[in-house]
Amino acid sequence: MLTILILARAHQDRPLSNESEMAIGRLRDTVSIITGGGGGIGSAAGLIFCREGGKVMLVDSDNDALQAAAERIRREVSAAQIATVRVDLGEEIAAQIAVDETLSQYGSVDILVNNVGIRRYEAMADMSWDQWDPIIRINLLSYTSMTRAALPSLRASGRGSIINTASINAFHSRGGTGAYDAMKAAVLAFTRTVAVEERQHNIRVNSVCPGYTLTSFHEKRLGQERLDSFLPSCIMQRWAAPEEVAYPMLWLASTEGSYITAAEFKIDGGYPMFPDEQQHIKPAEAD
Repeated sequence: MLTILILARAHQDRPLSNESEMAIGRLRDTVSIITGGGGGIGSAAGLIFCREGGKVMLVDSDNDALQAAAERIRREVSAAQIATVRVDLGEEIAAQIAVDETLSQYGSVDILVNNVGIRRYEAMADMSWDQWDPIIRINLLSYTSMTRAALPSLRASGRGSIINTASINAFHSRGGTGAYDAMKAAVLAFTRTVAVEERQHNIRVNSVCPGYTLTSFHEKRLGQERLDSFLPSCIMQRWAAPEEVAYPMLWLASTEGSYITAAEFKIDGGYPMFPDEQQHIKPAEAD
């Protein structure tokens, strides 16, 4: 199991923006907004998008994480055009602030990555409306408010792409995280609806559904000993590195994904491996 974890960390620790690697400018002359930009998947997407020539605005409520992500990108991509805005997307007005700041910095928005998310670990029977509220605001309503605020610029772009981060747990039920899982399922329906409504503006809208992804959130929450002994119940039997979720986002953001819309991409290593191996899965540990 330790060997499997080392494989995941090898992916995670490899410099994503090694400039000796070939970047072909997939996102040249584009502007992206990435919410949850201080976190593992969001910051990995920001780095890869910059490496491919895009201008990127990272959005997060955690200023320390946000600045650390931006500094890492600047270190690893010498020509990176990266900016940040700190807002709480649990407030409706925050989306317009983020979009306005992006337009002030870069003049347009071509790509929106709705990636922010929070969790609670309670059974459905124990959750009051007050406990549901922040999950609904961040994990669903922020996607709607960011999309609404960015739509005028995305429509003007003529090549707009919206990428929404859902989860494999939109498809696979588990105990103890019902509010999180329900919102991720709602993101899938939201994605399909916006894809239909915005088709005449040539805006493509898709979702990615990560499985077990080894971010700092999980490293801090689970601890080293538990990570070393934990076997993800997927065919690949290891955690994904954030970049392994971010690269499919790059494809969807670029013209290479020009015929893809209203689609759901499971980036889960083949989860679940076998129905009779669910005992390997602790209810609150996936993605």
